Amino acid sequence: MKLLRYGTPGREKPGLLDRDGRVRDLSAIVDDIAGEHLTRAGLDALRRIDPATLPIVESAARYGPAVGRVGKFVCVGLNYADHAAESGMAVPDQPVLFMKATSAIVGPNDDVVIPRGSVKTDWEVELGVVIGDVARDVPVDAALEHVAGYLVVNDLSEREFQLEHGGQWVKGKSCDTFGPIGPWLVTRDEVPDPQNLSLWLEVNGHRYQNGNTRTMIFTIAHLVSYISRYMTLMPGDVISTGTPPGVGLGLKPPTYLKPGDVMALGIEGLGQQRQQVIAHDADAHRASSGS
Repeated sequence: MKLLRYGTPGREKPGLLDRDGRVRDLSAIVDDIAGEHLTRAGLDALRRIDPATLPIVESAARYGPAVGRVGKFVCVGLNYADHAAESGMAVPDQPVLFMKATSAIVGPNDDVVIPRGSVKTDWEVELGVVIGDVARDVPVDAALEHVAGYLVVNDLSEREFQLEHGGQWVKGKSCDTFGPIGPWLVTRDEVPDPQNLSLWLEVNGHRYQNGNTRTMIFTIAHLVSYISRYMTLMPGDVISTGTPPGVGLGLKPPTYLKPGDVMALGIEGLGQQRQQVIAHDADAHRASSGS
């Protein structure tokens, strides 16, 4: 299944994408693509529904974040050896973990806002893993059973905030709009091998990232198991699993996003995103986010 959320910011409705690429309304069945509906039992219940019995959404003008009520947004750094090299950092012997604020989450095609004072806003296409069943210290060989599905993440980063403002990476990762997820959640049964997915990102039509999840240092199963040792993963939690090479930080000279730029990115079988970059404007941003 391909599950999604559509509508205005903060008022998204749950839906699914049928075999003909039409959006079907799920709001009479579930309140959101979130929580218990992402467990094995919840997804099995949704699979028993004939999509033809659901209303067609004639105009899904906006896709929202594909998962609602995300409790934790856990990110993995330096999970591709060639990206570690371009960042001037050693290949880790254990996964590098950091958190991204859930307030950064936006829809897959929403504008990305350059933060006040930023001169080093960067892009990162990543495979996102959405937890289904509660995962607490699970073994590697059972880890994928706790996964609801996969989606596209753009793990935007402000490199000065991340690397030059002291402390941990979270400052450079958590700015508003720095977490586009979607356009849809593809359930695990439709992704037979998450370790063989091509992923790419372009800025203004130029392809900067072109990788494959088979070159990850730590596999999805390893990451879910490893993270669940340190924290309980709950239904709807998102793990962003690292980016391949080609980020702005690693270019010579480094190249960063500016107002007017357009990013396009995607992962094989999981859909595509497109974001326009805009300048920081508190009033305009507040109005557009519905806050």
